[in-house]
Amino acid sequence: MGTNSQSTKVMEPEDDVRAPAQLKDDTAVCIVSVKGLTDNWQKWSSEHQEYQKQNPFSHDTRPSVVGPQKGQDDYGKPLQGSMTEQRGKDAHTHISREVQELCEVIRNIGEPREKDGDGGDGRVISVEFGKLFEHYVTISNKLVGILLRARKQRLVDFEGEMLWQGKDDHVVITLVQ
Repeated sequence: MGTNSQSTKVMEPEDDVRAPAQLKDDTAVCIVSVKGLTDNWQKWSSEHQEYQKQNPFSHDTRPSVVGPQKGQDDYGKPLQGSMTEQRGKDAHTHISREVQELCEVIRNIGEPREKDGDGGDGRVISVEFGKLFEHYVTISNKLVGILLRARKQRLVDFEGEMLWQGKDDHVVITLVQ
């Protein structure tokens, strides 16, 4: 006699409607409780309806949860403890590691130069984009994006808004820190 895998309740005979399902070799019969299937379906349906009320992309126009409004601190951020928040943290860690690797590559292949403009006595490490591209392309195919992120973090500096292979090979990239 088979049992409902999600229910451990003992069924009374009047609640139990049995439907035989024979296997190919006619050696076993599976007995399923209709009441158990109905209960499981109702539970799933209720959970799905609650989920759809919170889903901003569903066609359910009756939101039961009021989300953060524009201007609030948590507006545009994932819910605390959600998988989305964890994926964002993991991505931030990964990108930060790639930015640090880029700075290390610049330190290794770059050349020390005098600091320009400030009149300071410090030296900085610089490398041309073409040379950096040739060395870094074997490490990652996202060099320009990582350079932009490093510039946003004020770790490197270079002229222009975007760098293009071939056209900007002679643009000097300076390691700030």
